[in-house]
Amino acid sequence: MPPRKAKKPSSRPGRSIAGGKSTGKKTSSKKPSGNHSGQARPNKPVKRRRPAAPQPASQLPGERLQKVLAAAGIASRREAEALILEGRVEVDGQMVTELGTRVDRRQQEIFVDGEPLPRPKLVYFAVNKPEGVVCTARDPSGRPRIADLLPPDIGRVFNVGRLDMSSEGLILMTNDGELANQLTHPRHGVHKIYDVQVAGEPGPEALATLRKGMHLAEGFARPVDVRVKNRKKKSTILEMVLDEGRNREVRRLLARVGHKVQRLTRIAVGPVRLGEMPRGAYRQLTHEEVRKLKTAANEGSSEKKTDPTPEPTEKPVTAQQVAQQRKRKAAMSKSAASKSKPAGQSARKGSSSRSPAGKKTSIKKLGPPKRGRR
Repeated sequence: MPPRKAKKPSSRPGRSIAGGKSTGKKTSSKKPSGNHSGQARPNKPVKRRRPAAPQPASQLPGERLQKVLAAAGIASRREAEALILEGRVEVDGQMVTELGTRVDRRQQEIFVDGEPLPRPKLVYFAVNKPEGVVCTARDPSGRPRIADLLPPDIGRVFNVGRLDMSSEGLILMTNDGELANQLTHPRHGVHKIYDVQVAGEPGPEALATLRKGMHLAEGFARPVDVRVKNRKKKSTILEMVLDEGRNREVRRLLARVGHKVQRLTRIAVGPVRLGEMPRGAYRQLTHEEVRKLKTAANEGSSEKKTDPTPEPTEKPVTAQQVAQQRKRKAAMSKSAASKSKPAGQSARKGSSSRSPAGKKTSIKKLGPPKRGRR
């Protein structure tokens, strides 16, 4: 028989070479401390940091991607959203499919269908919209659009605000999305002036009601100013100034005071005037007019921030009016007290008075009622 192989000595401390039983002492230098001596130390709970709350989209830097695409003339805002959802837009080489993603066009590269986003030259036009023309990008009914009045070689532009099909007058066309938003948003308070021909003659009460404002379906509406510009036989021309543009706001306000609008013409948007421009004609705004438009938008927003409280609708009461009111109250209280006194309280005992017929009537003293059976 082959000789038995000797067992290798165990490398674990406290074990005998022959195996099995412990020699008694461990060579470990670590000693249990605290109340957990002789027992396994429980695991301590690990503190996990909560993930940071996502920053609101309105506070993130840059502009929304669909807004940048629309301002570049690629498509309308809704069509740009469809392009993003279809995965046809890339930002810095990465596909973007989430709406509301904010980008900085000056520092980031944006591609649509593999082609870089063009940087068109900003243009600004003033158009005298005639009656019967609609302010929309596409019209399934085939009606004439405001964009059809401009030459097709200027590229894609959009109207700043709207005028309904029955209205006419000044409307601005541009591809500057930032300026268009400032001119249309009520926060900036850019004034729009209208010449309104109404049926009949609005009296002082109707004009006061318009200046005071009224509640519409979208909220409270009040023109900045209303005045009579001219009077005709059966109609009146008013000049109305608005700082916001609700749908058919002028017509609805005047209908509430009982005057139908016969003709509505916008004659100014901020510092830009309609002037003698023929119907259906257009002209390019000057650099000075564009500068004044931007200044008006910035000044309007700063005024809204510095004075957020609305102006009081009622006139303040003077000290003289307060004194007059006190005198009236005192006189009214005296007359009420004199009426409440009994008829014979002021007459003396045994006195007599004459009736309107001239007869002498004696006034008896009024005393407490006699007690008796009922």
